[in-house]
Amino acid sequence: MTHLLDTNIVSGLMRSDAKVENWIAGLNQGDRLVICPIVRGEILFGVSRLPFGRRRTELEQTAGRFLALFHCEPVPPQAADFYAAVKLARYQGGLALDENDLWIAATALALGATLVSRDSGFSGIGNLALVTPGI
Repeated sequence: MTHLLDTNIVSGLMRSDAKVENWIAGLNQGDRLVICPIVRGEILFGVSRLPFGRRRTELEQTAGRFLALFHCEPVPPQAADFYAAVKLARYQGGLALDENDLWIAATALALGATLVSRDSGFSGIGNLALVTPGI
């Protein structure tokens, strides 16, 4: 099974979050953990907006190590179809979702992956397999 990690899960790993680490430890041997360019970009943005200094340098190194651990799946062309359908359903239901989160959900759907996130905004997206570690 392929699991697409959301930004908050990668951040949790960077902070040594025990709940996320325990969830990963319980995965089956054949399971794959991947990220997508949107998640990679959010992590890199989060680090780059910090002022220059020791903390930023340490986070740059930590982010680099963690981003290198996970294959970064490209956003498949079919993700655009899922994006449009999910955005329309959310819009018609009066539910907001961040644009990046829409693309992350659409990417998970296009890849046939389970999305791993602590963001409650993903709940209720039809056909999206969702796992929330530690909650």
